[in-house]
Parts: sequence; C-alpha cells; structure tokens
Amino acid sequence: MTAAVEPSTQPPVTEAGAADVEAAPAPEAAPKVSFDTSPGRYRHWKLDVDGEIATLTLLVDQEGGIVPGYELKSNSYDLGVDIELYDAVQRLRFEHPRVKSVVITGGLERMFCAGANIKMLAQSTHAWKVNFCKFTNETRNGFEDATEHSGQTYIAAVNGTSAGGGYEIALACEQIVLVDDGSSAVALPEVPLLGVLPGTGGLTRVVDKRHVRKDRADIFATKSEGIKGNTAVEWKLVDAAVSRGRFDAEVKSRAEEAAKRSHRPSDAQGVQLTPLDRTETSDSISYPHVKAQLLRDQRRVEITVEAPAGEPPADAAAAREQGTDYWPLALARELDDLILRLRTNELELGTWVFRTAGDAGTVLAHDAQLDDLADDWFVNEVRHYLKRTFKRLDVTSRSLVALIEPGSCFAGTLLELALACDRQYMLAGVFEDVDPDAEPAALVVGRANQGAYPMGNGLSRLQSRFYAADEDLEAAIARTGTPLTADDAAELGLVTMALDDIDYEDELRIVLEERASLSPDALTGMEANHRFVGPETLETKIFGRLTAWQNWIFNRPNASGPEGALRRFGTGKRADFDVKRV
Repeated sequence: MTAAVEPSTQPPVTEAGAADVEAAPAPEAAPKVSFDTSPGRYRHWKLDVDGEIATLTLLVDQEGGIVPGYELKSNSYDLGVDIELYDAVQRLRFEHPRVKSVVITGGLERMFCAGANIKMLAQSTHAWKVNFCKFTNETRNGFEDATEHSGQTYIAAVNGTSAGGGYEIALACEQIVLVDDGSSAVALPEVPLLGVLPGTGGLTRVVDKRHVRKDRADIFATKSEGIKGNTAVEWKLVDAAVSRGRFDAEVKSRAEEAAKRSHRPSDAQGVQLTPLDRTETSDSISYPHVKAQLLRDQRRVEITVEAPAGEPPADAAAAREQGTDYWPLALARELDDLILRLRTNELELGTWVFRTAGDAGTVLAHDAQLDDLADDWFVNEVRHYLKRTFKRLDVTSRSLVALIEPGSCFAGTLLELALACDRQYMLAGVFEDVDPDAEPAALVVGRANQGAYPMGNGLSRLQSRFYAADEDLEAAIARTGTPLTADDAAELGLVTMALDDIDYEDELRIVLEERASLSPDALTGMEANHRFVGPETLETKIFGRLTAWQNWIFNRPNASGPEGALRRFGTGKRADFDVKRV
C-alpha cells in the first residue's frame, strides 16, 4: 500500500465555503489512511545519497493529494507529502548509517515550499486538521532528534520563497541558508492571511530555538510578505543569505563541515526497513508482537504487547543481522504504526487499554543489551526510535489505561507503556475462576525506566510520575530489578490501584464505562495537562500551549467559519472577523 486513503472513501470535506472548494463532495465516511510507503513510491520527495551527504528535494505532484478536492500548487503539502517525509527521515537513520548531513531543498524555481495547502485545510474536518498538524509536528521534531542523537545534521537550503509550513520545515533544521535574489523570503503569514497560527511549531522555534527578539518576532508573524536577505540574517531568522551564484557552494560547505563533526560510522551497512507484517480486519489490527482489538460498541481498543520469545542476539552485529526482526526495533515499528492508524482512522475509540504478555526476563535482557551496546549506531537508533514512539503515545488524545495481570511483563521498556498511561490497575493475586495456579502479576522497574526514554519535558516517566516527590522516586528506583507484587507496587505508588479478584472486573467495568461517558474534548485537555508536569521545553510548548490554542482557533468562525479567513483565502474577499477579544 502507498501512503493514501482507501479508494472507497471520500475526502474530509466540511460544509460549502470558499468558491474554490465548493465543488468537493460531502464526506460519506472518514478516510482510512495508510502510513506505508518507500522511496520507490514517493510522489513528492526525491531522496539522493552522495557519500556522507543526502539531499531531500521537495517537488510536489500537484495532482497527488492524499484525498481529492485540491491541487498541491507551489510546493504546498498535505498529509500524504508528510507521510513520505517521515518515511525518508526514518530510512536515512536506519538504512544510511554513512549519511552525516541531510540537505532539504525545493525542486521548483524560486520556491522552496509554500506550506500546508490552504484548500486542503479549508475543506477538512476539524479532526483532520488537528491530526495533520500533530503528525507534521512529530515529523519536524524528528529532524532535531536526528541532528542531536544520530549525528545527521539537517540543513535547509531555502532556494526560493519559504512560507508558513515551508519555513517551519526550515526551522526544524539545524541551519538555514536562504538564497538572496531580491525576491525570496521567509514568512509565517498564517495570522494575517488565514486567521490561524503557524501549526508546526513556528512561533515557538522562532523565539525559543533561533532566539529572535520578541518584538521582531511579533512583526515577522504579522508581516505576510515575510523578510528577505540580510535582514533575515540580522533578525536570526536564517543563518546566511547567499547570492544564487554562491548558493550551492555555501550549502555544500556547511554540509561537509557538519559531516566532519558527526559520530556516525563511515563504513557501516544499513538495515533495511522492510514492509510491516500487518493483518487487518474490521475489528482488529495485528502484528507479530502487537495485537489490537477494536471494541466499537464500547468505544475502546484493547492492545496487547508481547515480550520477545527468546534471549537477545549475541552482539551488535547479530542484532543488525536480525534487522527488522530484532525485537526492540520490531516493537517500535509495530507500535508506531498502530498509534498512527488508530489516532488518524479511529476517532471514536477514545480509550486504549494496554496489556502485556510474556516473560519479563527476556524484556530485561533486551534492555540490558540496548544499554550495553548504546555506542553502536544501530542500537542507538533503535533506542531513540522507541523513545520517539513512546513520545507519540504521550501526545495522543486518547485515555490510556494499563492492566497488569497474571502473565503480564510490564518490565523495563514495557513498563514505559504503563507509565505512559493515565491510570494503572493491577490484580492482587490471580483469577481464581480462570487459573488459580497462575503466577500472580508482577512489574519490574528497570534501568530503562531511569532516563533511556525521556518525555517531551525532558524527564523520565518515573520522574514525571513522582514529580517533586524525590523520596518516592528514590524508593521506586531502589527496587530496580525486583519483581513487585500488586501490594508492593501500590505501596510504592507505581499503580493507581491494586484490586483483588472479587473487585477487579466490576471496578474496571465502572472505570471504563465512566470514561466513555465523559466529554472527549474535556478529557483531551485534562490528560494533556496532567501528562506533562514540571519544566516547559520547546516540545511541551509546541504540543501543549501552541497546539491547544490552534485547536481552539480551528473551531472559531474567524478561521473556519463560512466567512472565515481559511474559507475566504484566494477568493478576493476579506474575512469577516468577530472583533470581540476572548
């Protein structure tokens, strides 16, 4: 499958608005999106690798929208364009270990990227817009993660105008080189032209990452035509503005310098990201290690994650030989794909219940290998992929519940799943009517839970759980490696509640029914506030403050109403704003 909607579905079109989207058909069902793609299937990006430097060129197929109803003019993008970009970033990390610098540029004359396609946004449902922005945010964060942790420095070669989401692509890069030709500019025109915010971290990165002075940032974000040349350099919006004749040489020089500083190997062979082994039915999605049952009548998903069947491979070379069958990598890929599919395609399944199954010992053995071989480029990539996957779970607007039962293996890396959940329920003892001779449930705090997988706030999930409760945190860490029964886990504060066999099923039924009865909007806001305690970082600002405001703005008539800026854009008519400030 390519990155597209299923042929039988219709585009996510809302009621008639601007003239250029009125002809789009009304939706019959939410589109089913696949995140499967590969370089040979790309319609919008071209990936070239030349030794230590890779170049990603954006040349959007105008007729290649992920759904009908709009043309992707001026190198504008939609979800399908970004699915390809995410795939390319992943493949560069795993399949091209020799690549040390990644240059992103535009394939059109005097146009880098015009940003998210406005007609797409105007015709899309609220949920589609929000999920689109969330995925693009996560993908841009991947540039920064690769630069910091993988030794692949991202450099934006802005060969023409870069507006809105186009400039946000550049902002996610470590360096930005702008062509100085008298016309090319960088711009964030969303506020003056569209009545919305830059949706992919632009406002935050301008001030927090590039350290643009806040009054200049205010001018920039309300100046629809953007900033050019030396002024863009002076204001720190770009790192260099170079004439067209010197542009390619400047970009190459910066890419070569960045490559010299990289710790990536110069002679390693990559690991191919082969297609996922996934089976789907109307009510299930299954992979070798992750199974999901879709309980539509209860608006719930039951997810089971399985431990590795055996011990880890002998060494790093053997792990690379296993490739995508290496359990930690397989787990990251399967869970990542499941999160994306459920988040995008199953909007009404608002509660995700996590279980694990298997031997906690094999989980901890793989964790030990990830720790011991962390200097190996492949093992490093696997660990950071797991980190990014857990982060994706953190920002997912679903209620997350962990059930710790006999046969569970919530240990180390898999304990992160429980710690990412909003609540954890643990059975004290066994199910007497099912298997009275079973081994009672236990969980194990491992070394992996002490910083290997930081959240967006920079803290481990244990630190976030016990924020400002240092004694509780130290008590939990002191039991590292010890199987903890329900009573132990409850005493340490590692579970929400320990329940015996008599109360377990009734208590869970009440909890899950209650959750399904509450306002999904209120739950989304509540969960997002509770999950990220403590310090505010660039990531928490993007996914908390910025995304929350954008979510609200997308609902407002000034942006999305019939006379709103998104609907009026391109019609020659000005938006009719409600002028009351709220």
